[in-house]
Amino acid sequence: MTQSLQINPLRAWMMAARPRTLPAAASPVIVASALALHDGVFHAGAALACLLIALLMQIGANFANDLFDAERGADTGERLGPTRVTAAGIISPRQMQRGMVLAFGLAVLFGMYLATRGGWPVIVLGVAMLLAALAYSGGPLPYGYHALGDAFVLLSFGVAAVCGTYYTQALSVAPAAWWVSISMGLLIVNILVVNNTRDVASDRSANKRTLAVLFGRRAMLNEYLGCVIVAYLIPLALGVWQMAPIGGLLTWLSLPQAVRLYREFSRSEGAVLNVLLGKTAGLALIFAVLFSIGILAIRF
Repeated sequence: MTQSLQINPLRAWMMAARPRTLPAAASPVIVASALALHDGVFHAGAALACLLIALLMQIGANFANDLFDAERGADTGERLGPTRVTAAGIISPRQMQRGMVLAFGLAVLFGMYLATRGGWPVIVLGVAMLLAALAYSGGPLPYGYHALGDAFVLLSFGVAAVCGTYYTQALSVAPAAWWVSISMGLLIVNILVVNNTRDVASDRSANKRTLAVLFGRRAMLNEYLGCVIVAYLIPLALGVWQMAPIGGLLTWLSLPQAVRLYREFSRSEGAVLNVLLGKTAGLALIFAVLFSIGILAIRF
């Protein structure tokens, strides 16, 4: 554990919340709500509740990872990412536990409202999402330590977030929502790809077996590129198959940015990847906004 640092409490909690990751939480809700609006089933209250839940769940998950990784000794002086406040002694484990409970507790309160609309499917999904957030680095078999993080991110931030948000508004899930959920999930998986590539040395020391640890840098470059290619092909497929307006191709305006990020990833190492991580999260948000504008403004 690193030496305790003296930092303003508000700043410390902001560091623990990791605001650079929050676009990843908001993006699936934006896409799903735009689809609901296009399909004439938009529900403002449900959309707002989903957005708040997504942000609170992401913050709670960040708190949980900060706490559990510190307990497992994964956040050592070798770590190149932003300071983890529990390991650094800035926030005590007990305080972090309380913060985690508060974030998840508020998410559950908003989830209770959604359950009044969607019934048991919303409850099941909510419980599953909560368990997934805790089990990434906590519990007896944390899946983030066993090369399953990428798959769970795809399911959680993609399928569950997009389809769950759509369902709470429409009380059913349109085929387009399932497909777009894959695009969003893959773009958000790339945040984890960058994160795990940056942390490969410290993760290996902590026996954290991510895909980056198991397969190396070249495999991570291929994964990043593959996620981008599939994510950007889906809006084209939806337009061709007439499952969504061809306006979804407005997302391709951000394709040059995606290519630049891939090239930056291919030549960057160590702490420099912290900036790329934020840019990759930003790309998911840009994609979500462009897709939403496209399907609502260009309907032929």
